[in-house]
Amino acid sequence: MEWIERAPAKINLTLDVLYRRADDYHELEMIMSSVDLADYLTFTPLEEDKIEVFTNKAFLPVDQRNHVYQIIKLVKERYNIREGMLVEIEKKIPVAAGLGGGSTDAAAALRALNRIWELNLSVQEMIELGMQVGTDVPYSIVGGTAFVSGRGEIVTPINPMPSCWVVLAKPRISVSTKTVFRALEVERLDYIPKSRIVADAIEIGDYKGMADNLSNALEAVTFERHPKLRQLSERMERYGMDGVTMSGSGPTIIGFSQNYSRAKRVYNSLRGFCEEVYITRTLK
Repeated sequence: MEWIERAPAKINLTLDVLYRRADDYHELEMIMSSVDLADYLTFTPLEEDKIEVFTNKAFLPVDQRNHVYQIIKLVKERYNIREGMLVEIEKKIPVAAGLGGGSTDAAAALRALNRIWELNLSVQEMIELGMQVGTDVPYSIVGGTAFVSGRGEIVTPINPMPSCWVVLAKPRISVSTKTVFRALEVERLDYIPKSRIVADAIEIGDYKGMADNLSNALEAVTFERHPKLRQLSERMERYGMDGVTMSGSGPTIIGFSQNYSRAKRVYNSLRGFCEEVYITRTLK
């Protein structure tokens, strides 16, 4: 029997870095939401005790470097599972884009394994497992619109963000999340945290209040290293998007509009400037 699991991309409406913790990680507050751009994972149980991962992207690792492989291995070891699993990943989310593609695939794997192997894991138990693979996995397990804090392990669902169109533009730029965080000097940031402001706006359905307060503390580092991303952000603003920000540590720049024809014009205008451009909707 095959099991198919959908793995939606995530976007950051905000990413606030509050301080560097004693464990050398950063204390974060973020508003994340899911969009209608997704990978699809097909799971086939195997009698033989092995893990096989395949993907439609030839450059992606399918061994122990792959998040899905890591999750399967972790679950098998934790719960003494002696049967194997074959997973086929149909990638539609851009890779290394700040859209949580690897994390959402890992979360999809956890959800699927929980059902296939009848583990009866709670959401919190899956979050604790997911944190061992990546700090975005806990959010991806919960999905929807959420206030995310700590290192990423505290996920509090809030009302769905107001319905709108989202334009995603990913240039051919590679950004290392670890490098960005290492270079971030939190105490020197000229930055006002916006996550709680945006959460309050979403709770009352205030689209304008949400769009006016999108923010990402990591732009200070990523834009300095990659000026093209600042240009892309400014271009989307000039084209008339209601709000523009960077997702995660980049390089994807995201813009919001409640007007489809405007979002479509921006999408068409950016296609000559940027290698990968998508237009999608938010998910409830």
